[in-house]
Amino acid sequence: MIYRIRIILDTKEDIIRDIEIENNSTFKDLHTEVLKSFQFDGNEMASFYLSNDNWDQGKEISLSSFQEEDELIMENCTLDSIINEDQKKFIFIYDFLNLWTFFVEIFEITSIIEGTKYPKLIFSLGKLPEKAPDKNFEEINDNDFEDNFEEDYN
Repeated sequence: MIYRIRIILDTKEDIIRDIEIENNSTFKDLHTEVLKSFQFDGNEMASFYLSNDNWDQGKEISLSSFQEEDELIMENCTLDSIINEDQKKFIFIYDFLNLWTFFVEIFEITSIIEGTKYPKLIFSLGKLPEKAPDKNFEEINDNDFEDNFEEDYN
């Protein structure tokens, strides 16, 4: 099977890449293809995060191991081990100092076309800006944070 994946930079302008990648590829393979499609050099840390329809940031799939319990590592996670009917959205963050943030969504699952080499870029719109878009962080009350954390993760 092939996943058709849309990657959108979190910015006001439309900056989109669509790629096709085999379902048994790893998140490290997807990471490499995202970097290639946006022309990043690949020298920075990065992580995928499970997400939902509200684009809430969930469990991390990290580029490198930090020896933590229940840790998900890109090179050890195949796409088809995580992606299912309920899990088709991810947040991808590249370069933790500049916070290049992307919304990643599986928009179609289709059959392999014989003779086609995967992964491949199938659509590109917009040019990556020279610097990462600014992030606006909302201040929350500590009590609200604790309440929301307990509801979401316990």
